[in-house]
Amino acid sequence: MMYPLIDELLLIRTGHSFLLVAKANALFGLCIETTTNEYCQTVEPADLVVVSAPEGGAIEPAMMLIEFVRTYHLPLIVLPKDHPGSKRFTYLVSVAPEITTDCSIQRGTHPEQHLVCSSEELTGITLKGTRHGVEIFPVRAGISLYRIKCQMKTESA
Repeated sequence: MMYPLIDELLLIRTGHSFLLVAKANALFGLCIETTTNEYCQTVEPADLVVVSAPEGGAIEPAMMLIEFVRTYHLPLIVLPKDHPGSKRFTYLVSVAPEITTDCSIQRGTHPEQHLVCSSEELTGITLKGTRHGVEIFPVRAGISLYRIKCQMKTESA
């Protein structure tokens, strides 16, 4: 299924968990930090920024994480496998042209950006960025899609 996106967000929800999807909309470098290395990748305008919330939660933190990456280019942190802090990651971020969800990986421990940890209900979905939006496959029964308009704005006094 092709879903048009420009500057809005796409919420993919099932049960209690969700994915929030946005296009990067700019060319920039993104650093991925591990305990032993730093990986830098080029992000293209059609690439996707995906936040996964396997246990659900508020959408606003996911929106902020997307903006931290696509607007402010903050680096991503990857923990080593079996790190005790990985279970505390309630929101996970991946940035790539194509991203597949997987419920069998340990949260926050994969520097490879083509995967993102998800709930079992959302596992096996592939999201592919295109010039005009995102391709989603498969879209199974029980999955709901919502378009979210979001703008973060500050005013000075």
